[in-house]
Amino acid sequence: MQKFDHLKSHIRDVPDFPKPGILFKDVTPLLANVSAFQEVIDYFARRFCESKIDKVVGIESRGFIFAAALAYRLDAGFVPIRKRGKLPWQTVGVEYSLEYGTDAIEMHADAIAASDRVLLVDDLLATGGTASAACQLIAKVSASIRACLFVVELDFLEGRQRLPGQEIMSLLHY
Repeated sequence: MQKFDHLKSHIRDVPDFPKPGILFKDVTPLLANVSAFQEVIDYFARRFCESKIDKVVGIESRGFIFAAALAYRLDAGFVPIRKRGKLPWQTVGVEYSLEYGTDAIEMHADAIAASDRVLLVDDLLATGGTASAACQLIAKVSASIRACLFVVELDFLEGRQRLPGQEIMSLLHY
């Protein structure tokens, strides 16, 4: 969305992180700037304030920050999705493929009801693998995903192709 391009000045490029050849898009400067952070949360909140959202689901770890703030603004519950083995209660999980191997994410088994209207939030959409797995995890409990929200999307990686049928909203495109 071009109307948010001014926020790109709050995204830091970190070359060769977490490994050589990767240009990491760091959102922490945006989080540190109160007006930029508020603009992101306020926009998403305005967009979904009439949707009667029950739960805002955040993907580990920066997705937690945006999702928790948005959940507060929407008067909704916050649900964390974490890597396998990080949650202390009974969980439901899904395994997904990575470039080399597999990974797994989980949420508490009682965190989302089948009748819940859910927003899925993360800081960045890259290849779409984790977001797709999160959608599968939410589908396991038969909840309804209203939209998948991202602050940044790396368009050249075509991650949205792994989220068929989902409404996807990304504020900044690279």
